[in-house]
Amino acid sequence: MEIRKTRFDHPDAIRLNDLVQLEYAERYGDGDATHMAADHFDPPRGLYLLGYDADGKPVASGGWRAQDAASEGFEAGDAEIKRMFVVREARGSGHARALLAELEATAAAAGRTRMVLETGQKQPEAIALYTSCGYLPVGKFGHYRYEELSVHMGKPLTA
Repeated sequence: MEIRKTRFDHPDAIRLNDLVQLEYAERYGDGDATHMAADHFDPPRGLYLLGYDADGKPVASGGWRAQDAASEGFEAGDAEIKRMFVVREARGSGHARALLAELEATAAAAGRTRMVLETGQKQPEAIALYTSCGYLPVGKFGHYRYEELSVHMGKPLTA
């Protein structure tokens, strides 16, 4: 898989975001309502990545955006992962793990000190991935901090 830096409003990113929203709706009854804008992922306070297969088809996406201590439960130096997704036909091939490693490396290089994410109990494969990559439960934050099915995880970053 070739990983490319892009914008959240790139046509391929929009296409994959639409697919992940459909998957959220299948699992939870609705898409993710977290406010997001393309400029949230603009360097140096964020980054958005797409993964392309050997045929040039976009098969994976994910980004991070800087968060700092605020009323939503974030801590100073946080980098929040958003829209980690691999299309169904490409799952199990290591794409998510490769994308996650790149997100972590770029967030650390940008001076972020902790990577955080929220996922849900109806996404056991995501929880398994993050756990296997060293993520542990953290205090609740963000839009879904009061939702019963929400799972909040984090991992310290090293430069």
